[in-house]
Amino acid sequence: MKIWSSEHVFNHPWETVAQAAWRKYPNPLNPSVIGVDVLDRKVDHHGKLISHRVLTTTWGMPSWAALLIGLHPVTYASEHSVVDPKRKSFELKSSNVSLQNFISIDEKLVYSPHPTIKDATLLKQEAVVTVRGLSLANRLEQMVTNAISSKASAGREGLEMIIEKINDEMKEFASTAKKGLEEMKNSVDVLDFE
Repeated sequence: MKIWSSEHVFNHPWETVAQAAWRKYPNPLNPSVIGVDVLDRKVDHHGKLISHRVLTTTWGMPSWAALLIGLHPVTYASEHSVVDPKRKSFELKSSNVSLQNFISIDEKLVYSPHPTIKDATLLKQEAVVTVRGLSLANRLEQMVTNAISSKASAGREGLEMIIEKINDEMKEFASTAKKGLEEMKNSVDVLDFE
């Protein structure tokens, strides 16, 4: 078993980062996730948004390793998430569905307001990789852990890209709203003169 963990600070408010995390895929900086399907989504009696999604992925594992464990080009992961807007917490737990008998990858991400930096969000990320019943298990666990580390970096860059897109959309929305209000005011001013 190999455990990988990481912390990252986004210099954006929690609400912005949480919104971007929902829109993270598809993402050209992390092309391994090729599809996201929502199986269930509800708001519980505490106001928490609870979701279950299936992610369709490609692993990008070396061909010799994929052949060794019988990996198909497309694999699936199950993701359960809870967004608690009152506590400002967004927690995602995912695990692979494909090849569970040989390898398990359990990942947890938690987005929360940074405890000491105003308008910043702290991401705590952890992955536990376990290979069973295969020779070279330790080496395979290390390879998968290295891939997770590499993809986590790309995922954070992708999230920054989505945040920038959200900020641009908000600027465009504000500009359009301002223009609409000015047009409405001009129309009212014209009516006042008639």
